[in-house]
Amino acid sequence: PTDQAGGCWYNYHCAYTDAVSWASPTQPLPVIRDPRVAFDRLFGAGGSHEERAIRRRTNRSILDWVTEEVFALKREVGSGDRQRIDRFLETVREVERRIELTETRNASGAARELPEAPTGVPDSYSEHMRMMFDIQLLAFEMDLTRVVSLKTGRDASSRIFPESGVDKPFHAASHYGTDPETIAEYNELCRYRMGTIAPFVEKLKNTVEGDTHLLDKTVILWGSAMGDSNIHQHRRCPLIMLGRGNGVLEGNLHVKAPDGTPMANAMLSLLHGLGHDHMDSFGDSTGELPLSQPTTAVTAADRTGSI
Repeated sequence: PTDQAGGCWYNYHCAYTDAVSWASPTQPLPVIRDPRVAFDRLFGAGGSHEERAIRRRTNRSILDWVTEEVFALKREVGSGDRQRIDRFLETVREVERRIELTETRNASGAARELPEAPTGVPDSYSEHMRMMFDIQLLAFEMDLTRVVSLKTGRDASSRIFPESGVDKPFHAASHYGTDPETIAEYNELCRYRMGTIAPFVEKLKNTVEGDTHLLDKTVILWGSAMGDSNIHQHRRCPLIMLGRGNGVLEGNLHVKAPDGTPMANAMLSLLHGLGHDHMDSFGDSTGELPLSQPTTAVTAADRTGSI
């Protein structure tokens, strides 16, 4: 729970603590933390939570609900597509099984590291991230959505991440001062949390989509709200773009923006590259930030070695 009488950090409404996607300037989209809720929302049979709960009690798997349809489909396609269908269904069942194991464990009465979290949320941060990424991958494969927003944690979280090898709370470590040990610990925490995206990127790369793979058609925009968390500085915040976006991104490029460049400039350039040319601005953008290597004309001076 984040409600603090309607006001959270920096006097912002508490909606800003969680919501990174908005239906309008005043309407945040609901946040889903529980992998079970996300899975059922995308793949569950039934129009309500109650109907989906009944389905889970009467069928061992969501796949039992579509057995006949899958059998009929596989008779109509070639061997390559049958193998692809089998791999996809195996992944669906594997994700579903992991959710079930988590729920069984968390409902057993055993001590939890996150006692207030829903039963579908693993205590392990890495496993929670893997589940949410795998559900995104399945949704992309089925073309159930083209856009996903994922917030990996609250900015002022005091959570401890044992799997990182650091026992210091994240927020406390982010105010590292000049202590080399705390700086090293915070670096390790950031490396650990950033590293959770690597398996997702690898799976996108290994998922065939037409004559290429999903990573080639995808743009992952991965950012941070802090340029220097030690002093709560919101300038020079980093952005990483992964994937090719159907040729929008060249890859292997580091762009250093001039001081004062709004982050929205990079987002506007990305939107234009994805075909949204009608957008003259985005957020507080002041123009575009080039996301490709500038073309250099070769002149006679260049050929003789002059600069």
